[in-house]
Amino acid sequence: MSDTRPPISERGPTVGGIVLAAGRSTRYGPENKLLTPVSGTAMVERAATTAVESGLEAVVAVVGHHRKAVSDALSPTVDGVEYNDRYAAGQSASVRHGVAIARERDWDAVVFMLGDMPFVDPATVDRLRHVYGSTAASIVVPRHEGERGNPVVFGHRHFGQLANLTGDRGGRELLLAHEDTRFVDVADPGVTLDIDTRRDRAAYLGSRS
Repeated sequence: MSDTRPPISERGPTVGGIVLAAGRSTRYGPENKLLTPVSGTAMVERAATTAVESGLEAVVAVVGHHRKAVSDALSPTVDGVEYNDRYAAGQSASVRHGVAIARERDWDAVVFMLGDMPFVDPATVDRLRHVYGSTAASIVVPRHEGERGNPVVFGHRHFGQLANLTGDRGGRELLLAHEDTRFVDVADPGVTLDIDTRRDRAAYLGSRS
């Protein structure tokens, strides 16, 4: 796709959000964890709301397992929902799908939001976006009390590598290896709180009831 827009330095980067919501949540049990309530709202909807309430250009969700139910939970919140028919191949398939969306929408960078991380503060997303736009970093990663977290911003220069990921991997190897990765220390514990099991959910909600 040709880019006839002014240079990023003149207009500021266009940063969109992709909510990864296609997984089978096998460690959680028979029900889809993304649909379980967190303070009265489906977990995945809370995660998506974080992205929508930030200053991102647009937010699109990638769904797979339990397509209709997850789509129904997300549709009122996000700008679009797209189905990844290869979701069983692992997270990389949804990342690749997200990169295709970013390219179609001509974003300069993409923030990958995880559907099982409902406690991230929208202000954190805005801070990561600001760091991407105001520094030479091409990957921006939050860090809380020394622990690496999510969501992560990937600049367009990495879209090709992300599109070639395979298996149940996101872009972890890429962000750890690249010299232009910027780690941003944040006071937001939500960047490290992902819900994989029922025990996780009980532990996190016990401190937020």
